[in-house]
Amino acid sequence: MTFLRLDPGVAVPAAPMLSSDVAVLRVEQPSVSFYRYLYDTVGADYCWWLRRISTDEEIASLMRDPQIGLFVAMQKGEPAGFFELDARTGADVNLAYFGLLPHAIGTGIGFPLLLEAMRVARLASRNGSVRVNTCTADHPRALPTYLRAGFVKLRTVREIWDIPDRLGLRIPDRLRV
Repeated sequence: MTFLRLDPGVAVPAAPMLSSDVAVLRVEQPSVSFYRYLYDTVGADYCWWLRRISTDEEIASLMRDPQIGLFVAMQKGEPAGFFELDARTGADVNLAYFGLLPHAIGTGIGFPLLLEAMRVARLASRNGSVRVNTCTADHPRALPTYLRAGFVKLRTVREIWDIPDRLGLRIPDRLRV
């Protein structure tokens, strides 16, 4: 797991704007089924499992929390990606989840969406600092993209996850121990 931080004084790089057919919307108190659709679809290939073991009540409670923000990139009327911001701990805002739906990968939406996530996170941060973490299970371009956007590595630690088999996730051979 690599932990990264965008410090308050670091300028967010200029990048192409999201295309005119993309709108980033804050979803106020999304339904649990919509949240699970986004999380499960984006995370299916990257072993996202923590929220899969959460109860519906736990997810609903998170989504009601005013310090949690869910933002969805809508392209041509359908979700293309999302990010979730968590401002519950300290002055920093945590970019808790960020990803694209499979059909949007490679379309050029990822970096502009990340920059939009950083902009929104900075507005929500009490000190202008944003944190994110990534791991070897994430898309191979995740870490380089975060670094390109101005995040710096704080530390890297080795973690071994005991992913419940009942979830039926595809676990790549490279991640098996």
